[in-house]
Amino acid sequence: MGWLSGRVAIVTGASKGIGRAVSRVFAHEGASVVCAARSEALLEETAGMIRADGGKSLAIVADVSTEDGARSVVEQGVEVFGHVDCLINNAGDSGPTKPVEDYPFDEWRYTIDSCLTSSYLCARFAVPEMIRAGRGTIVNIASMAGRRGLPYRIGYCSAKAGQIGMTYGLALELGRHNITVNAVLPGAVEGDRIERVIAAQAEARGSSPEEVKKVFLQRSPLRRMTSADDIAYAAVFLCSDHARNISGQCLPVNAGEPAS
Repeated sequence: MGWLSGRVAIVTGASKGIGRAVSRVFAHEGASVVCAARSEALLEETAGMIRADGGKSLAIVADVSTEDGARSVVEQGVEVFGHVDCLINNAGDSGPTKPVEDYPFDEWRYTIDSCLTSSYLCARFAVPEMIRAGRGTIVNIASMAGRRGLPYRIGYCSAKAGQIGMTYGLALELGRHNITVNAVLPGAVEGDRIERVIAAQAEARGSSPEEVKKVFLQRSPLRRMTSADDIAYAAVFLCSDHARNISGQCLPVNAGEPAS
């Protein structure tokens, strides 16, 4: 018996990285997983991995930063699995690395919508299902960048700060329905995405990727980056009965990186 046996989880941004890790770990812990993302090929890879491991999954190609996309994911998940217990708001784009004077409005809106608006919309449509069930858990995959900021990445930092604020507000609003709402705050997470961020930061600062990566690692007392699985297991804990009295909290998973 896994920590999430019998539960149904929606994971957005499930096609790769943290979202793929969360989907696989949730399935390993017994959850039926609704995997949502925009990339059909990569999404099917995630769902296929879950099924190959003996788990249950449903792949839904959707843009959850739109009302139709978010509604469709929840409705299809309920249609197939009967209910929704857990929502993992992981969808989002890292956004451009540019000084504010060169930061195009359309890229600002895209970054805010992909990270923050998607979280609001998925909660909007999933919460009524949780209320009907008498329980639920929401975990927002935010970022340490939402607490301390990063230069040249105001869109991403603003969106992640918004997710943290949403976590506090929804926890207060939904507690009476036995719904917990928390956030996981990753630091630098191993993978292609952080390598792209490091390269872009190096270019913006007129530095080398090696120097920027050294700065990232020096923030951590453990002198290492976090893995996607580390984030996934934190989310499993917050969605389990072991965390039933934890709500309105932000859990940094960042190898000890300080908040400021």
